[in-house]
Amino acid sequence: MRIIMFGTGPFAVPTFQSLLDSNHDVLALVTRPIQDAGKRRKTAENPTRDLGESREVNIFDPASANDEAFVDQLVDLSADLFVVCDYGQILSRQCLGAAKLGGINLHGSLLPKYRGAAPINWAIYNGETHTGITIIHMTPKLDGGPCLAQVTTEIGENETTEQIEPRLAELGVEAVHDAIGMLAQWDGNSPIGEVQDPKLATKAPRLNKSDGLVDWTKSANQIVNQIRAFQPWPGTFTNWQAEHLKQPMRTIIHQAKVVDDPGSTDSDSQEGETEAINLELAPGQVVACNKNRLWIQTGDGVLSIIQIQPAGKKPMPIADFLRGNQPVTGQQFA
Repeated sequence: MRIIMFGTGPFAVPTFQSLLDSNHDVLALVTRPIQDAGKRRKTAENPTRDLGESREVNIFDPASANDEAFVDQLVDLSADLFVVCDYGQILSRQCLGAAKLGGINLHGSLLPKYRGAAPINWAIYNGETHTGITIIHMTPKLDGGPCLAQVTTEIGENETTEQIEPRLAELGVEAVHDAIGMLAQWDGNSPIGEVQDPKLATKAPRLNKSDGLVDWTKSANQIVNQIRAFQPWPGTFTNWQAEHLKQPMRTIIHQAKVVDDPGSTDSDSQEGETEAINLELAPGQVVACNKNRLWIQTGDGVLSIIQIQPAGKKPMPIADFLRGNQPVTGQQFA
């Protein structure tokens, strides 16, 4: 089959690699334009482009894949199918019509749940215990086409977005080839795949920096899920407020756990250490702190910080942070 790959991010790489190694004819890669990534890097990462260049694939990077002139270019390539994954744009009906069989999309959720740009993040954030991948036959509606294949997997109790994303990307490879096989046998007119129930649809919008701010009125378990969900970006952050600080200290929480028994003075403590635990404080206030632990009250339960990153510093174990910083009971994180 004559295929054009649409992809940009790392989630697309295993599928692109498998297509290049298959008997299919990969005519080109369509990817996002090279963009300035700011002071830290000269250009934003595009591992799909890197793979395409290493395999000498014809690469297009239009500002909009739906531009009329670019759609005409796609028509001239006479592709049978577009394979889309982690591309970053919604394709119009005219663009999809430039391939004989339209397009399929590898999406990182069990559609119709978590339609949108960040399905893995929001699934973990919401405490889902299972997720997966779905291959849809594309329509102009965001992630709304009929499902051609779906694979389910468990989300580990402590698994983060960084850990599960590459696993889902690999999980999608075989499903993409199964979907291509289905379309190869399709007459082009009869219904194909399973139509999604719009009543079951949920949204997974693109992440914003502000999504990472901790809302301490949420439960300890919800905040742990947030920390797992928003790695590596936007991170989960809070501000330590204390009289001796000239301004609140911004800190990123990299790892934390729910305190099972906050009334116990033994948990997270060194031998011989004891202290009174005040469980009547407001959300965000320090419940207990010594040289090895920092406990913070939430809207439901107590959170123990395990790894933290003060502004301008590297991530560090909580004991290292507490060597130079000693929050006291009642001080506020907000």
